[in-house]
Amino acid sequence: MKKGAGFSPENVIPADIPATWAAMEGLYDSGKARAIGVSNFSCKKLEELLAAARVPPAANQVECHPVWQQAKLRDLCASKGIHFSAYSPLGSPGTFKAFSVLEHPVVVSAAEKLGKTPAQVALRWGIQAGHSVLPKSTHEERIRANFDVFDWSIPSDLFASFSEIEQTRLIRGKFWTHPEGVFKSEEEIWDGEI
Repeated sequence: MKKGAGFSPENVIPADIPATWAAMEGLYDSGKARAIGVSNFSCKKLEELLAAARVPPAANQVECHPVWQQAKLRDLCASKGIHFSAYSPLGSPGTFKAFSVLEHPVVVSAAEKLGKTPAQVALRWGIQAGHSVLPKSTHEERIRANFDVFDWSIPSDLFASFSEIEQTRLIRGKFWTHPEGVFKSEEEIWDGEI
């Protein structure tokens, strides 16, 4: 943010990712950080960072759920030894009115066939896809249900049906766009990966 400016998109200043990463590498080298990582890095941003980095990121934490699977980014992270970690693995229920991951017909159908909740199926999908999932809840019964995803799996035929889901990013970043800001459009934020 511009010094002394309020929190609004026109006050965002461009980030110097290589210099920031070099400082983080210094923390890693000094032992003050056991691992360093990134969040919300697209394939393009991650590849640019890797070209300049001495220490690769340990993880990239991004939005990922059955309705925004990010297969290309997951593959890139896997090929570079970067852990892929999913925030909003349930799609932030109740936050977005356009659609709900937990109400998607493929998720609901799988849940009914498996005798699980749609949330459990969405979490298990992420685990079976090979990444960590970071669900959030303040309700004890949901937290307990979220842990019941490790002793069963989604059969391959049902798992394959998830690849047919039309992909839609929920967290688009419109707040960060401004005609005079760093990002003029959502496409610029995500490097066209929308």
